[in-house]
Amino acid sequence: MAQADITTQRSLLWLIAVGFFMQTLDGTIINTALPAMAASLGERPLRMQSVVVAYALTMAMLIPASGWIADRFGTRRVFFGAIVLFAAGSVLCAMSKELGQLVAARVLQGVGGALLLPVGRLVLLQTVPRTQFLAAMSFVAIPGLIGPLLGPTLGGWLVQYASWHWIFLINVPVGLAGCIATLKYMPDLRSAERQPLDVAGYAMLAFGMVGISLALDGVSEGGLRQVSVLVLLVFGLASLAAYWLHAARHPQPMFSPALFRVPTMSIGLLGNLFARLGSGCMPFLVPLLLQVSLGYSPFHAGLAMLPIALAGMAMKRAASPLILRFGYRQVLVVNTVLVGLSMASFGLITPEQPLALRIAQLVVFGAVNSLQFTAMNTITLRDLEPHMASSGNSLFSMVQMLAMSLGVAAASSVLAGYGNLFGHAEASATLHAFQGTFATMGLITVASAIIFWHLPLEARAVPPEPPEVSGQG
Repeated sequence: MAQADITTQRSLLWLIAVGFFMQTLDGTIINTALPAMAASLGERPLRMQSVVVAYALTMAMLIPASGWIADRFGTRRVFFGAIVLFAAGSVLCAMSKELGQLVAARVLQGVGGALLLPVGRLVLLQTVPRTQFLAAMSFVAIPGLIGPLLGPTLGGWLVQYASWHWIFLINVPVGLAGCIATLKYMPDLRSAERQPLDVAGYAMLAFGMVGISLALDGVSEGGLRQVSVLVLLVFGLASLAAYWLHAARHPQPMFSPALFRVPTMSIGLLGNLFARLGSGCMPFLVPLLLQVSLGYSPFHAGLAMLPIALAGMAMKRAASPLILRFGYRQVLVVNTVLVGLSMASFGLITPEQPLALRIAQLVVFGAVNSLQFTAMNTITLRDLEPHMASSGNSLFSMVQMLAMSLGVAAASSVLAGYGNLFGHAEASATLHAFQGTFATMGLITVASAIIFWHLPLEARAVPPEPPEVSGQG
């Protein structure tokens, strides 16, 4: 391979990696800034979940269509447009004067973020030799680990020593450099055989996800009456059911029902959805608890999240040996219970609790949560046939983002319910609301262990692990 080709390929890898970094960083950097944003916008901190939900839900909706969009418009144009939309959304977030404007800007950010990783992975799949693909994907996945590691601390630092607007404005110079690099290094690839988009199926799937998420978000907001919430929930569930009936008859559905005939895929997807429904709310809840109830500054709340990330990275080494020895079923059943119990332990936090014990709680949660993600990710994709890998990977990415959206919305609803029970007037009442929420979300996570119990006992050997499909695991 010529030196120029090697340089171009390295530059392409860096471009895709930086795009992934922007996406994953923005998914976590905002969590420690929510109380400051709430004060600036005249909102209560406990009502800011829609800022997180809007971003994750938009990504979940667009990920299934990313392949068709890239085939239709070309990878260079789509990747360039994704960066532009992401940067434009960032500027609009920083300019927002009210919560509604901020949520709308986060939707625009989510549109750009949803296309960055899938299109980047598609380019690597078509340009990198098979012998180098795993190494290339591993390189691109590194920012997915660094983004969540830096996000909370960087967000807290920017809020405390500058303003919350800068957590969005830092994306602008990175986006500008990314646009220039895209025009120079990104190949313009299109599929020779363009598959038609299943528009009806996509509409049913998207409406179902939005309906359920808005119903949960409506419960926490209190702005939607109970009848409206019920109607949204029923329409959302009906749309998802209608999609699977539609997919069973459609010649080229977006996600074939055949995917669910692979036992590890079906159990893994359902387990991911329900397990992440609980644990996915922790990056949202913990910084809020530390700032609203325990008086942490934004910067110190961000620093407090470091033990979770560091313990998670350290646990990656132990994951494969544990699964090899005990098998997926035993590891996931036991570890899911441990994740739920570690989440529930945050319900015991008080202002008088020793700092060392609080750090130990964060470390334990980070370790077991990392093992959970690794085991869930590999068991879900390990048995897919090559012709189903792309569709299964997209479905898995969608479920991950949907679970994050639903998890934050559900936790906010539970927190609002306990807030109404204990009252919002005193700090101690708010702390009790948080304690009840952690216990409840931990119990929801424990319940998902029942799903993993259905995994086959022989699912023990660990094949070459598929690349991480998002920054969530």
